[in-house]
Amino acid sequence: MTNVEEARRDLGARLRGLRVAARLRGYQVAEQAGWHAAKVSRIEHGTQSLSEDDLSAWCRITGADDEYPDLLATLRNISAAWMEWRRIVGHGYTNHQRQIGGVEERTELLRGYDPQVFHGLLQTPDYARALMAAGMEFLNTSRDLDAAVEARMERQRVLHHGRHRFYLLVGEQALRTTVGTDNVMAAQLRHVLTLMDLPRLVFGIVPAESAYFRRTTDFVLYDRRKVLVETVTAESAITQPREIAIYEKVFTRLSEQAVHGDAARALIVAELELREGSE
Repeated sequence: MTNVEEARRDLGARLRGLRVAARLRGYQVAEQAGWHAAKVSRIEHGTQSLSEDDLSAWCRITGADDEYPDLLATLRNISAAWMEWRRIVGHGYTNHQRQIGGVEERTELLRGYDPQVFHGLLQTPDYARALMAAGMEFLNTSRDLDAAVEARMERQRVLHHGRHRFYLLVGEQALRTTVGTDNVMAAQLRHVLTLMDLPRLVFGIVPAESAYFRRTTDFVLYDRRKVLVETVTAESAITQPREIAIYEKVFTRLSEQAVHGDAARALIVAELELREGSE
């Protein structure tokens, strides 16, 4: 079962709960909404999608109008969240980079965590090129690497203007994951040391020996409006307030575990010395 199917099933179960609480049979909801009788069952079992108008009718009929805003956020999350990587890159990586850049421009507080690599806003051109090239090779796409790297570099303008604030965390593994070559990694580590002086950026490293509290993948919080989560096969855009709150809780816990300032610099310098020693 995919995440979308599971989310649709969970939404159906919530709607069934509202119907049962209202002491209505499925056919009664269908009659009042003007639907085929089987539609109610399919919605409740998550086998049929529903429109926003359908959801509004369901809440009205079951006397649950106060539940509508939260359910609507869930529905929109299901409808818009799941985009296969091949569909994203089908229009080119460059277009996707520009879309992300637009979201970043509209964000005042951006918080992100990646256990393995540095966030795009922190990357050098060579690091970004090596990272994207590896992804393109894995997905058997190789169309717009130069333009995509340029677009990612253009995104980094937000680090230096406007009212944007950034809090970016990486796992300690990000210092050691070899993206490109040792020379590329050394330059990337030196670059992060420089960026740490930016007044609008807080940068932290979650040490490898940190206590386990929850399995995490990379994610980015855009204010409190949206979370982007990247998996092996897809990018999930989360807009459900309850889910966003959970990601905020995870980020807070990670930030409490992370080291910052001089302690973070010490970890970077130690890895940098190893990389430079191997050049």
